[in-house]
Amino acid sequence: MLPINLLVELGLVSLILMVTRFAALGRKLAVTTLILLALAAFSPLGNLLLYPLESRFPQWDPSRGAPDGIIVLGGSVDTDLSAAHHSPVVPHAADRLFALAELARRYPNARIVFTGGNANLVSTDARESDYSAPILENLGVPKERLVLERNSRNTYENAIFTKQLVAPKPGERWLLVTSAFHMPRSMGIFRKAGFDVEAYPVDWRMGGRDELFAFTNIGADGLGRTDVAMREWIGLVAYRLMGRTGELLPGPARD
Repeated sequence: MLPINLLVELGLVSLILMVTRFAALGRKLAVTTLILLALAAFSPLGNLLLYPLESRFPQWDPSRGAPDGIIVLGGSVDTDLSAAHHSPVVPHAADRLFALAELARRYPNARIVFTGGNANLVSTDARESDYSAPILENLGVPKERLVLERNSRNTYENAIFTKQLVAPKPGERWLLVTSAFHMPRSMGIFRKAGFDVEAYPVDWRMGGRDELFAFTNIGADGLGRTDVAMREWIGLVAYRLMGRTGELLPGPARD
């Protein structure tokens, strides 16, 4: 459960308690909820949770030479809004698409894969890959170079289905493009699936270590960072417990 959802629910519970014989408890819960909301919105909490995730993998070093393939994870396109408006809608993480287009231009012989289906609990015919493909084509990626994986609903299926689709050969070098905060979990999942990839983080949500203890006066920003970080930490714990990653916080491979 994400912080904002939990805090809203606690606030509603406190209001209900205030009209019962547990009014005193309701008032205490309301004060506690307000304090937690303020911490999540204005304190450095979100930064402190995000930094260990975003700094886990360094920027990719191109000096090792051209990769054989490039994979970008879905998560940028809203499939429901795109289907409703018959046009791609990109509400967040657009850097993933921009990075893939740039890498495709830089490495014209690399195979290009976009992996993303529909993450909704109630699945529809809308697939993120289908709406991302025209964006990438408009950014200069030739249609014939694009390999689309349309069936995955989460990062675990991204890894499993993409490996089945491209059948990487021993010794090939593949880049994995996703948001910096999502990279530790993604790398852990791909490694567990037996697909050796190199991290290409993008879409950072904070500038670096200097912002670790920075407060913000824009509550929505703080809440957004806290929510993103909490969701990722919960995902890391859950995937480790399910055996989908080999360690709690995957990091760079040791040479």
